[in-house]
Amino acid sequence: MVQNTLILGLQWGDEGKGKIVDALAENSEVVCRFQGGHNAGHTIKVDGEEKVLHLVPSGILHPSIDCVLGNGLVLSLRALSEEILELEQSGINFKDRFYISNDCCLILPTHIQIDKVRDKSEGIGTTGKGVGPAYEDKVARRAIRFGDLKDLSFLKPKLKILVEYHNKILMHLYDSDPVPFKDVEEELVEHQKLYDKFHTPTQELLSEWVQDNKKIIFEGAQGSMLDIDHGTYPYVTSSSTTAGGLLTGLGIGPKYIDSILGITKAYTTRVGEGPFPTELFDENAKQLAKIGHEFGATTGRPRRCGWLDLKALEKIMFVNSVTSLCITKLDVLDRFKEIKICIDYDENQDPIYKTFIGWKTQISNIKTFTDLPKEAQEYILFIETYLRCPVDIISVGPSRDQTIYKS
Repeated sequence: MVQNTLILGLQWGDEGKGKIVDALAENSEVVCRFQGGHNAGHTIKVDGEEKVLHLVPSGILHPSIDCVLGNGLVLSLRALSEEILELEQSGINFKDRFYISNDCCLILPTHIQIDKVRDKSEGIGTTGKGVGPAYEDKVARRAIRFGDLKDLSFLKPKLKILVEYHNKILMHLYDSDPVPFKDVEEELVEHQKLYDKFHTPTQELLSEWVQDNKKIIFEGAQGSMLDIDHGTYPYVTSSSTTAGGLLTGLGIGPKYIDSILGITKAYTTRVGEGPFPTELFDENAKQLAKIGHEFGATTGRPRRCGWLDLKALEKIMFVNSVTSLCITKLDVLDRFKEIKICIDYDENQDPIYKTFIGWKTQISNIKTFTDLPKEAQEYILFIETYLRCPVDIISVGPSRDQTIYKS
Protein backbone atom coordinates (compact mmCIF):
# COMPACT_ATOMS: atom_id res chain seq x y z
CA MET A 1 0.00 0.00 0.00
CA VAL A 2 1.27 3.46 -0.92
CA GLN A 3 1.85 5.38 2.27
CA ASN A 4 4.26 8.25 1.64
CA THR A 5 4.43 10.07 -1.69
CA LEU A 6 6.99 12.48 -3.06
CA ILE A 7 5.47 14.97 -5.51
CA LEU A 8 7.94 16.67 -7.85
CA GLY A 9 7.84 19.00 -10.82
CA LEU A 10 9.70 17.56 -13.81
CA GLN A 11 10.17 20.74 -15.83
CA TRP A 12 11.35 24.27 -14.98
CA GLY A 13 8.69 24.83 -12.33
CA ASP A 14 5.10 26.08 -12.62
CA GLU A 15 3.84 22.56 -13.43
CA GLY A 16 0.80 22.79 -11.15
CA LYS A 17 2.24 20.97 -8.13
CA GLY A 18 0.22 23.00 -5.63
CA LYS A 19 -3.12 21.92 -7.03
CA ILE A 20 -2.12 18.25 -7.10
CA VAL A 21 -0.70 18.30 -3.55
CA ASP A 22 -3.89 20.01 -2.38
CA ALA A 23 -6.04 17.40 -4.15
CA LEU A 24 -4.09 14.40 -2.82
CA ALA A 25 -3.75 15.83 0.69
CA GLU A 26 -7.38 14.92 1.33
CA ASN A 27 -6.23 11.30 1.80
CA SER A 28 -3.04 12.16 3.71
CA GLU A 29 -2.17 13.37 7.19
CA VAL A 30 1.04 15.40 6.72
CA VAL A 31 2.51 17.62 3.99
CA CYS A 32 6.21 18.60 4.13
CA ARG A 33 8.24 21.12 2.14
CA PHE A 34 11.97 20.32 1.96
CA GLN A 35 13.78 22.90 -0.19
CA GLY A 36 13.63 26.35 -1.78
CA GLY A 37 12.20 29.49 -0.30
CA HIS A 38 9.57 32.08 -1.16
CA ASN A 39 10.83 32.00 -4.75
CA ALA A 40 8.33 29.15 -5.17
CA GLY A 41 4.71 29.88 -6.03
CA HIS A 42 1.94 27.27 -5.82
CA THR A 43 -1.47 28.43 -7.06
CA ILE A 44 -4.54 26.60 -5.75
CA LYS A 45 -8.16 27.25 -6.66
CA VAL A 46 -10.81 26.06 -4.19
CA ASP A 47 -14.52 26.88 -4.51
CA GLY A 48 -13.70 29.60 -7.02
CA GLU A 49 -11.20 31.30 -4.69
CA GLU A 50 -7.54 31.39 -5.73
CA LYS A 51 -4.69 31.21 -3.24
CA VAL A 52 -0.98 31.50 -3.98
CA LEU A 53 1.35 29.82 -1.48
CA HIS A 54 5.07 30.61 -1.50
CA LEU A 55 6.34 28.97 1.70
CA VAL A 56 3.44 27.30 3.47
CA PRO A 57 2.82 23.70 2.28
CA SER A 58 -0.23 23.24 0.06
CA GLY A 59 -1.83 20.90 2.60
CA ILE A 60 -2.58 23.86 4.89
CA LEU A 61 -5.97 24.34 3.16
CA HIS A 62 -7.15 21.04 4.72
CA PRO A 63 -7.90 21.64 8.44
CA SER A 64 -6.78 18.18 9.58
CA ILE A 65 -3.40 18.17 7.80
CA ASP A 66 -0.13 18.85 9.66
CA CYS A 67 2.40 20.93 7.70
CA VAL A 68 6.19 21.05 7.99
CA LEU A 69 8.94 23.33 6.67
CA GLY A 70 12.08 21.18 6.70
CA ASN A 71 15.70 22.11 7.30
CA GLY A 72 16.40 22.30 3.55
CA LEU A 73 14.43 25.53 3.12
CA VAL A 74 15.77 29.05 3.35
CA LEU A 75 13.32 31.25 5.17
CA SER A 76 12.33 34.89 4.78
CA LEU A 77 10.70 35.76 8.10
CA ARG A 78 8.90 38.75 6.63
CA ALA A 79 7.52 36.79 3.67
CA LEU A 80 6.39 33.94 5.93
CA SER A 81 4.71 36.32 8.41
CA GLU A 82 2.79 38.02 5.61
CA GLU A 83 1.70 34.70 4.11
CA ILE A 84 0.53 33.30 7.45
CA LEU A 85 -1.38 36.51 8.24
CA GLU A 86 -3.16 36.45 4.89
CA LEU A 87 -4.14 32.81 5.33
CA GLU A 88 -5.26 33.33 8.93
CA GLN A 89 -7.44 36.23 7.84
CA SER A 90 -9.18 33.86 5.43
CA GLY A 91 -9.97 31.50 8.31
CA ILE A 92 -7.07 29.03 8.16
CA ASN A 93 -5.75 27.80 11.50
CA PHE A 94 -2.00 27.25 12.10
CA LYS A 95 -2.06 26.37 15.80
CA ASP A 96 -0.70 22.90 16.65
CA ARG A 97 -0.42 21.89 12.97
CA PHE A 98 2.38 24.00 11.48
CA TYR A 99 6.03 23.23 12.28
CA ILE A 100 9.32 24.85 11.23
CA SER A 101 12.70 23.16 11.52
CA ASN A 102 15.13 24.87 13.87
CA ASP A 103 17.78 24.27 11.19
CA CYS A 104 16.18 26.34 8.39
CA CYS A 105 18.63 29.03 7.31
CA LEU A 106 17.27 32.57 7.19
CA ILE A 107 17.09 34.99 4.28
CA LEU A 108 18.19 38.41 5.51
CA PRO A 109 17.53 41.82 3.85
CA THR A 110 21.21 41.82 2.83
CA HIS A 111 20.72 38.55 0.94
CA ILE A 112 17.86 40.10 -1.04
CA GLN A 113 19.90 43.17 -1.91
CA ILE A 114 22.88 41.08 -3.05
CA ASP A 115 20.58 38.91 -5.17
CA LYS A 116 19.07 41.92 -6.93
CA VAL A 117 22.29 43.75 -7.74
CA ARG A 118 24.12 40.58 -8.74
CA ASP A 119 21.45 39.50 -11.19
CA LYS A 120 21.68 42.84 -12.98
CA SER A 121 25.28 42.03 -13.90
CA GLU A 122 25.03 38.24 -14.32
CA GLY A 123 21.63 37.97 -16.03
CA ILE A 124 20.65 34.55 -14.67
CA GLY A 125 17.06 35.68 -14.23
CA THR A 126 16.57 34.97 -10.52
CA THR A 127 13.45 35.96 -8.61
CA GLY A 128 15.49 38.45 -6.57
CA LYS A 129 14.23 36.97 -3.30
CA GLY A 130 17.65 36.37 -1.74
CA VAL A 131 17.46 32.59 -2.02
CA GLY A 132 20.80 32.03 -3.78
CA PRO A 133 22.89 34.19 -1.42
CA ALA A 134 21.21 32.55 1.59
CA TYR A 135 22.17 29.09 0.34
CA GLU A 136 25.73 30.37 -0.23
CA ASP A 137 25.96 31.31 3.44
CA LYS A 138 24.56 27.92 4.44
CA VAL A 139 27.24 26.05 2.48
CA ALA A 140 29.92 28.42 3.80
CA ARG A 141 28.76 27.65 7.37
CA ARG A 142 28.08 31.26 8.27
CA ALA A 143 24.25 31.32 8.01
CA ILE A 144 21.80 32.43 10.67
CA ARG A 145 19.34 29.63 11.38
CA PHE A 146 15.76 29.67 12.61
CA GLY A 147 16.79 28.15 15.93
CA ASP A 148 19.17 31.09 16.51
CA LEU A 149 16.13 33.30 17.13
CA LYS A 150 15.84 31.74 20.58
CA ASP A 151 18.36 34.24 21.98
CA LEU A 152 18.79 37.42 19.94
CA SER A 153 21.28 38.96 22.36
CA PHE A 154 23.55 35.94 21.96
CA LEU A 155 23.02 36.03 18.18
CA LYS A 156 23.82 39.74 17.75
CA PRO A 157 27.66 39.54 17.46
CA LYS A 158 27.44 36.80 14.82
CA LEU A 159 24.73 38.71 12.94
CA LYS A 160 26.85 41.86 12.98
CA ILE A 161 29.82 40.07 11.42
CA LEU A 162 27.62 38.56 8.71
CA VAL A 163 25.95 41.87 7.81
CA GLU A 164 29.36 43.56 7.63
CA TYR A 165 30.51 40.83 5.26
CA HIS A 166 27.42 41.27 3.07
CA ASN A 167 27.84 45.03 2.98
CA LYS A 168 31.46 44.71 1.86
CA ILE A 169 30.21 42.64 -1.08
CA LEU A 170 27.54 45.22 -1.88
CA MET A 171 29.82 48.24 -1.66
CA HIS A 172 33.10 46.95 -3.08
CA LEU A 173 31.99 44.32 -5.58
CA TYR A 174 28.73 45.80 -6.87
CA ASP A 175 29.16 49.51 -6.02
CA SER A 176 25.81 49.41 -4.20
CA ASP A 177 24.58 51.02 -1.01
CA PRO A 178 24.98 49.01 2.21
CA VAL A 179 22.03 47.76 4.24
CA PRO A 180 21.97 49.30 7.75
CA PHE A 181 22.54 46.73 10.50
CA LYS A 182 19.55 48.03 12.44
CA ASP A 183 17.25 47.17 9.51
CA VAL A 184 18.41 43.56 9.60
CA GLU A 185 18.25 43.33 13.39
CA GLU A 186 14.79 44.91 13.53
CA GLU A 187 13.43 42.35 11.06
CA LEU A 188 14.57 39.50 13.30
CA VAL A 189 13.14 41.19 16.41
CA GLU A 190 9.85 41.92 14.66
CA HIS A 191 9.35 38.33 13.57
CA GLN A 192 10.87 36.47 16.53
CA LYS A 193 7.33 35.44 17.47
CA LEU A 194 7.45 32.97 14.57
CA TYR A 195 10.13 31.08 16.49
CA ASP A 196 8.06 31.12 19.68
CA LYS A 197 5.03 29.70 17.86
CA PHE A 198 6.44 27.22 15.39
CA HIS A 199 10.03 26.11 16.14
CA THR A 200 10.30 22.32 16.15
CA PRO A 201 12.90 19.52 15.95
CA THR A 202 11.14 18.36 12.78
CA GLN A 203 13.31 15.29 12.20
CA GLU A 204 12.16 13.84 15.53
CA LEU A 205 8.56 14.68 14.64
CA LEU A 206 8.89 12.94 11.26
CA SER A 207 10.38 9.88 12.92
CA GLU A 208 7.36 9.67 15.23
CA TRP A 209 4.92 10.07 12.33
CA VAL A 210 6.67 7.38 10.28
CA GLN A 211 6.53 4.96 13.23
CA ASP A 212 2.83 5.80 13.64
CA ASN A 213 2.27 4.97 9.93
CA LYS A 214 0.94 8.41 9.11
CA LYS A 215 0.44 9.13 5.43
CA ILE A 216 2.91 11.82 4.36
CA ILE A 217 3.20 13.90 1.19
CA PHE A 218 6.60 15.43 0.43
CA GLU A 219 6.04 18.57 -1.64
CA GLY A 220 8.76 19.69 -4.04
CA ALA A 221 9.14 23.31 -5.09
CA GLN A 222 10.33 24.72 -8.43
CA GLY A 223 11.09 21.98 -10.98
CA SER A 224 13.67 19.24 -11.45
CA MET A 225 15.25 20.94 -14.47
CA LEU A 226 16.19 23.79 -12.13
CA ASP A 227 18.14 21.47 -9.81
CA ILE A 228 21.55 22.86 -8.83
CA ASP A 229 23.28 19.64 -9.94
CA HIS A 230 21.01 18.14 -12.58
CA GLY A 231 19.36 21.20 -14.10
CA THR A 232 20.35 23.50 -16.96
CA TYR A 233 23.33 24.97 -15.07
CA PRO A 234 24.04 27.85 -14.49
CA TYR A 235 20.41 28.78 -15.22
CA VAL A 236 19.14 26.91 -12.17
CA THR A 237 17.94 27.52 -8.64
CA SER A 238 20.28 27.11 -5.66
CA SER A 239 18.72 24.05 -4.05
CA SER A 240 18.28 20.35 -4.83
CA THR A 241 14.84 20.17 -6.46
CA THR A 242 15.14 16.47 -7.37
CA ALA A 243 14.32 13.44 -5.20
CA GLY A 244 17.71 13.55 -3.48
CA GLY A 245 16.86 16.96 -2.04
CA LEU A 246 14.09 15.41 0.02
CA LEU A 247 16.46 13.14 1.91
CA THR A 248 18.78 15.92 3.06
CA GLY A 249 16.08 18.62 3.20
CA LEU A 250 14.03 16.76 5.79
CA GLY A 251 16.50 14.26 7.22
CA ILE A 252 14.56 11.17 6.18
CA GLY A 253 15.84 8.00 4.53
CA PRO A 254 14.83 6.73 1.06
CA LYS A 255 13.07 3.61 2.36
CA TYR A 256 10.30 5.85 3.71
CA ILE A 257 9.34 7.03 0.21
CA ASP A 258 6.76 4.64 -1.23
CA SER A 259 6.00 6.40 -4.52
CA ILE A 260 7.28 9.32 -6.57
CA LEU A 261 4.75 11.27 -8.62
CA GLY A 262 6.30 13.41 -11.35
CA ILE A 263 4.27 16.36 -12.61
CA THR A 264 4.58 17.87 -16.07
CA LYS A 265 2.43 20.19 -18.10
CA ALA A 266 1.01 18.91 -21.38
CA TYR A 267 3.42 21.42 -22.94
CA THR A 268 6.50 23.22 -21.59
CA THR A 269 7.14 26.63 -20.02
CA ARG A 270 10.11 28.40 -18.52
CA VAL A 271 10.62 31.68 -16.64
CA GLY A 272 13.90 33.57 -16.91
CA GLU A 273 16.99 32.82 -18.94
CA GLY A 274 18.48 29.50 -20.02
CA PRO A 275 18.19 26.85 -22.75
CA PHE A 276 14.75 25.75 -23.92
CA PRO A 277 14.99 23.47 -27.01
CA THR A 278 11.26 23.35 -27.81
CA GLU A 279 10.56 27.05 -27.22
CA LEU A 280 8.13 28.58 -29.72
CA PHE A 281 8.16 32.10 -31.10
CA ASP A 282 5.06 31.93 -33.31
CA GLU A 283 1.32 32.22 -32.85
CA ASN A 284 1.29 28.88 -31.01
CA ALA A 285 3.45 30.39 -28.27
CA LYS A 286 1.06 33.32 -27.90
CA GLN A 287 -1.89 30.94 -27.73
CA LEU A 288 -0.28 28.76 -25.06
CA ALA A 289 0.60 31.81 -22.96
CA LYS A 290 -2.84 33.39 -23.32
CA ILE A 291 -4.97 30.29 -22.73
CA GLY A 292 -2.67 28.90 -20.03
CA HIS A 293 -2.34 32.26 -18.20
CA GLU A 294 1.40 31.76 -18.27
CA PHE A 295 2.72 34.33 -15.85
CA GLY A 296 4.90 33.46 -12.84
CA ALA A 297 3.01 33.11 -9.53
CA THR A 298 5.97 34.61 -7.65
CA THR A 299 7.36 37.24 -10.03
CA GLY A 300 4.50 37.89 -12.45
CA ARG A 301 6.98 37.51 -15.30
CA PRO A 302 5.62 36.08 -18.57
CA ARG A 303 6.64 32.47 -19.13
CA ARG A 304 8.32 31.27 -22.29
CA CYS A 305 6.21 28.56 -23.95
CA GLY A 306 6.91 25.55 -26.15
CA TRP A 307 5.92 21.99 -26.97
CA LEU A 308 6.36 19.06 -24.58
CA ASP A 309 9.91 17.66 -24.56
CA LEU A 310 9.87 13.92 -23.85
CA LYS A 311 13.61 13.54 -24.38
CA ALA A 312 14.29 15.96 -21.52
CA LEU A 313 11.60 14.35 -19.36
CA GLU A 314 13.11 10.90 -19.91
CA LYS A 315 16.44 12.04 -18.48
CA ILE A 316 15.03 13.84 -15.45
CA MET A 317 12.65 10.97 -14.65
CA PHE A 318 15.65 8.67 -14.36
CA VAL A 319 17.27 11.09 -11.89
CA ASN A 320 14.09 11.07 -9.79
CA SER A 321 13.06 7.38 -10.06
CA VAL A 322 9.55 8.52 -10.97
CA THR A 323 6.93 5.79 -10.45
CA SER A 324 3.91 7.57 -11.96
CA LEU A 325 3.06 10.74 -13.86
CA CYS A 326 0.57 13.57 -13.62
CA ILE A 327 -0.14 15.62 -16.77
CA THR A 328 -1.48 19.10 -16.02
CA LYS A 329 -3.11 21.75 -18.20
CA LEU A 330 -4.22 19.29 -20.86
CA ASP A 331 -7.22 21.57 -21.40
CA VAL A 332 -4.93 24.38 -22.62
CA LEU A 333 -4.42 22.36 -25.81
CA ASP A 334 -8.17 22.20 -26.55
CA ARG A 335 -8.07 24.78 -29.34
CA PHE A 336 -5.03 23.56 -31.25
CA LYS A 337 -5.48 21.98 -34.68
CA GLU A 338 -2.08 20.27 -34.38
CA ILE A 339 0.01 19.49 -31.32
CA LYS A 340 3.67 18.48 -31.33
CA ILE A 341 5.87 16.50 -28.96
CA CYS A 342 9.67 16.42 -29.06
CA ILE A 343 10.84 12.79 -29.23
CA ASP A 344 14.56 13.35 -29.95
CA TYR A 345 17.20 15.88 -31.04
CA ASP A 346 19.12 15.98 -34.32
CA GLU A 347 22.90 16.37 -34.69
CA ASN A 348 22.52 20.13 -34.09
CA GLN A 349 20.51 19.46 -30.92
CA ASP A 350 17.36 20.82 -32.57
CA PRO A 351 14.15 19.02 -31.60
CA ILE A 352 12.64 16.26 -33.71
CA TYR A 353 8.85 16.33 -33.39
CA LYS A 354 5.97 13.91 -33.65
CA THR A 355 2.74 15.65 -34.68
CA PHE A 356 -0.67 14.83 -33.23
CA ILE A 357 -4.12 15.87 -34.43
CA GLY A 358 -5.79 18.19 -31.92
CA TRP A 359 -9.15 17.35 -30.36
CA LYS A 360 -10.65 20.83 -30.86
CA THR A 361 -13.23 20.46 -28.11
CA GLN A 362 -13.47 21.58 -24.47
CA ILE A 363 -12.45 18.93 -21.93
CA SER A 364 -12.45 20.91 -18.64
CA ASN A 365 -15.63 19.22 -17.35
CA ILE A 366 -14.67 15.65 -18.23
CA LYS A 367 -14.28 13.33 -15.21
CA THR A 368 -12.96 10.05 -16.67
CA PHE A 369 -10.16 9.12 -19.06
CA THR A 370 -12.45 7.14 -21.35
CA ASP A 371 -14.68 10.20 -21.82
CA LEU A 372 -11.78 12.25 -23.19
CA PRO A 373 -11.74 12.73 -26.98
CA LYS A 374 -9.93 9.92 -28.80
CA GLU A 375 -7.16 12.33 -29.87
CA ALA A 376 -6.54 13.42 -26.26
CA GLN A 377 -6.39 9.78 -25.14
CA GLU A 378 -3.87 9.01 -27.88
CA TYR A 379 -1.74 11.96 -26.77
CA ILE A 380 -1.63 10.68 -23.17
CA LEU A 381 -1.06 7.05 -24.16
CA PHE A 382 1.87 8.03 -26.37
CA ILE A 383 3.49 9.85 -23.43
CA GLU A 384 3.03 6.75 -21.26
CA THR A 385 4.54 4.46 -23.89
CA TYR A 386 7.52 6.70 -24.68
CA LEU A 387 8.40 7.32 -21.03
CA ARG A 388 7.55 3.76 -19.92
CA CYS A 389 5.62 5.15 -16.99
CA PRO A 390 1.88 5.26 -16.22
CA VAL A 391 -0.02 8.55 -16.28
CA ASP A 392 -2.19 8.23 -13.17
CA ILE A 393 -3.55 11.78 -12.95
CA ILE A 394 -4.66 14.29 -15.59
CA SER A 395 -5.56 17.87 -14.72
CA VAL A 396 -8.06 19.60 -17.01
CA GLY A 397 -8.51 22.85 -15.10
CA PRO A 398 -7.35 24.79 -12.02
CA SER A 399 -9.97 23.54 -9.53
CA ARG A 400 -9.78 20.43 -7.35
CA ASP A 401 -12.72 18.81 -9.14
CA GLN A 402 -11.15 19.28 -12.58
CA THR A 403 -8.94 16.24 -12.06
CA ILE A 404 -9.08 12.85 -13.78
CA TYR A 405 -7.74 9.84 -11.88
CA LYS A 406 -6.81 7.40 -14.62
CA SER A 407 -5.55 4.46 -12.56
